[in-house]
Amino acid sequence: MRLQDKVAIVTGAARGIGKAIAQGFAREGARVIVADILGEQAEQTAAEMRAAGGAAIAAAVDLADLAIHESLVNTACEQFGRLDILVNNAAIEPRAAFLNATPEEWEQTLNVNLRAPYFLSQRAAHAMLRTGGGRVINLASTHEIRPLRNISMYSISKGGLMMLTKSLALELAEHRINVNAIAPGAILTELNRAVLEDDAYRDKATAKIPQGRIGATSDLIGAAIFLASDEADYVTGTTIYVDGGLLLQ
Repeated sequence: MRLQDKVAIVTGAARGIGKAIAQGFAREGARVIVADILGEQAEQTAAEMRAAGGAAIAAAVDLADLAIHESLVNTACEQFGRLDILVNNAAIEPRAAFLNATPEEWEQTLNVNLRAPYFLSQRAAHAMLRTGGGRVINLASTHEIRPLRNISMYSISKGGLMMLTKSLALELAEHRINVNAIAPGAILTELNRAVLEDDAYRDKATAKIPQGRIGATSDLIGAAIFLASDEADYVTGTTIYVDGGLLLQ
């Protein structure tokens, strides 16, 4: 198995893309911390992973609270002895026209989508230094380079995450900590289910994708396992776009 005995924290892992990645890691032999603000759902996901033969524990965390980062990393180290992989997946996507956006929405979006990954990565990197290196994987978005109407704050935060990925990769390379990103395109998740279940909107969105379909959360698993594995030892500071060809249009 490609991640045998590795220890991973996956944020936003109670559902959606984070859950799919956490489950994929467990199937490849990783021991996983399922971290999410949705504590009950995180525990349910961890229980499902254990029932399938994986090693997983849940952690109910609000990552906007920087004080929680140290305890989350400590949980991984205390429960499983080390930390090898951090997946910064947790994010929010407020929908608001620019002319109606509020400072409160801006603060919340940047705190969760950019500030939290930056400082959680810092805390994780200190733990990884003690065991000779590791992997940080950030869940970006095609909207980091292609804006979409009425989600400007989300798009801006993901643009920042792209530079965060490159900046941390540069500073951590000498410590054998690789930092990369995965940028999903149109993936059906709880965040966008209501929008994509509208037939007219879904047909319009699908028409822009060369592969002709909306992605599933399982489409992200392969890229995540690759970036977390030894096979990606010489890959850092890059983004893998998993979008069915969306950005080709």
